[in-house]
Amino acid sequence: MGAPGRVLLWLQLSALTRAAYKFWVPNTDFDAAANWSQNRTPCAGAAVEFPADKMVSVLVRESHSISDMLLPLDGEFVLASGAGFSALDIGSHLDCSTGGPALFRDPDRFCWHDPRLWRSGDAAHGLFSVDAERVPCSHDDVIFPSDASFRVGLGPGAGTVRVRSVRALGQTFTRDEDLAAFLESRAGRLRFHGPGALSVGPEACADQSGCVCGHAEVQPWICAALLQPLGGRCPQAACRDPLRPEGQCCDLCGAIVSLTHGPAFDLQRYRARLLHAFLALPQYQGLQMAVSKVPRQPRLREASGAKADTEIQVVLVETGPETGGAGRLARALLADIAEHGQALGVLSATARESGAPVGGGSAAGLNAPGPRAGLAGGLAAALLLLLLALLAGALLLRRAGRLRWRRRDEADPAPAGAPVGFHNPVFYAADPAEALPAPQLDVWSSSRSYFVNPLFGEAEAEA
Repeated sequence: MGAPGRVLLWLQLSALTRAAYKFWVPNTDFDAAANWSQNRTPCAGAAVEFPADKMVSVLVRESHSISDMLLPLDGEFVLASGAGFSALDIGSHLDCSTGGPALFRDPDRFCWHDPRLWRSGDAAHGLFSVDAERVPCSHDDVIFPSDASFRVGLGPGAGTVRVRSVRALGQTFTRDEDLAAFLESRAGRLRFHGPGALSVGPEACADQSGCVCGHAEVQPWICAALLQPLGGRCPQAACRDPLRPEGQCCDLCGAIVSLTHGPAFDLQRYRARLLHAFLALPQYQGLQMAVSKVPRQPRLREASGAKADTEIQVVLVETGPETGGAGRLARALLADIAEHGQALGVLSATARESGAPVGGGSAAGLNAPGPRAGLAGGLAAALLLLLLALLAGALLLRRAGRLRWRRRDEADPAPAGAPVGFHNPVFYAADPAEALPAPQLDVWSSSRSYFVNPLFGEAEAEA
């Protein structure tokens, strides 16, 4: 069977087993501005330096005139058609007469566990993946660019990275023996490095309800790589009582819907239903959604009495200035499950929402709390002065004999039939039909939480 036939068969088998594709994004091309210290390719007549103690494969697409070049310890130039190098005196181009040489950035800076360096093959508008699932899962097919040079660090630990298959340099590896031989070759050593190992196996996801990614043990490394540019710390969420979904590195604002399911549940069909029947509606245009199977937390399993150790997690995130859309969509999903849950294979559902934006009404005002803070401070000061004035007046009246206090047991008994309470409008709605399902504080989070059981068809608050 020829190479095109093998690729077609590989794609067909991947579709039958519901495999996901993860594409490696960065490269080590000579003509990519991001690979140079000044974010620009060397100008004509420039001196060029590669890290002396590194190994790297570099694809050259164009012709370049240089005055000097310091090569790496070990490496290769892959010349495209018409590409090459020629010598040129640095003095003939004034643009290169000042400053130091053009420095090629460290090719070992790209790490397998960095979520920013991968692209999903099934990406769609409005969909995203939690951080841990942006890195190839154990049942994913991994594809490295065939038209670019690259270098990947298999670290930082000495563990084994396991995926379903790897495609690199026009070859698809589905057996450990073939992949190991490639990694030990010179071409493999120029492209893969580090203390870790890379392994493949026939662990495709054949479950229509989806499969857990399997990154619980390496998530600390994933989050460390993701947050490295931020100094290892998460940015502060722009809302009160933020949520942290399973597989996410930092808190976020929005809502989480968790589903338990039966054997008839189909993850891909349900994701498509949410995307086209809900997320495509105009009122939800500012939202993004992630849907996947995740491990069910033991405390959640014990509290709900569910025996399943996994659940379907639907994460709703607000990306625009408007707020509240994630909560409205979460309640709409609960209502949909109450009506169609049995047909969808959903047994039960719970929803949690983050709190209000920090600083007031909308995300647009998060960074401008000054006027509201000044108004609140003025009101507090006025109330304090009024309280002090009332207290001073009461003391003066008592000294003058015009005001007397009696103990509670000396008070006159209330007349028979007299009301013992008062009407508080805060607790009486003007129109009970307009009231939303009553939110209740979740025992594991201070955000609002709802529960729906499609067997009964009504939403109810969690105990």
